[in-house]
Amino acid sequence: MRTFTVQGIILKRKNIGEADRILTVFTREMGKMQVKAKGVRKVASKRASHIEPLNKTTLTVYKGSGMPLLTEAVAIKQFNEIKTDLHKVGLAYHICELVDGLCPENQENEAIFALLEQMLEKLTEDENPSVQIHTFEVQLLTLLGYYSEGTHDLRGAKASYYIENILERKLKSRQILQRLV
Repeated sequence: MRTFTVQGIILKRKNIGEADRILTVFTREMGKMQVKAKGVRKVASKRASHIEPLNKTTLTVYKGSGMPLLTEAVAIKQFNEIKTDLHKVGLAYHICELVDGLCPENQENEAIFALLEQMLEKLTEDENPSVQIHTFEVQLLTLLGYYSEGTHDLRGAKASYYIENILERKLKSRQILQRLV
């Protein structure tokens, strides 16, 4: 099957060429994947608003010999409550960076998709979502097998340092997170 449809949350995007983008999407069906969206930066593009970061979107993708190509996109939920609050955007950026960095490509993991979706929902509803970030970090590490109860002390900022050791690089969002939490 060369064309397939998936539900996913847009983690990040990268502009390439004059009008194209590469999207990193965490999908329910296929895990983390990269998709090339041709022509979405053109003014007349009807798909551009559907593939913004943090959107939960239904994507129709064509899988040829190279990178999968986006053929159609429809936003299911845009999480506008997050996008209009700078504090919540910073927290959402952090959780997207964690999922992107810790999850391997093309490995289905419905539990992580549900955790990511649940955390974005909590960010929209909660007045003080900073408390939820540590819980999300521990749950993500546990689901991926990097952590089990009692093996490490992950209180406070220790979780970020533990994650950086796993990734073998500094988290870009750590400076933002320190100001928000």
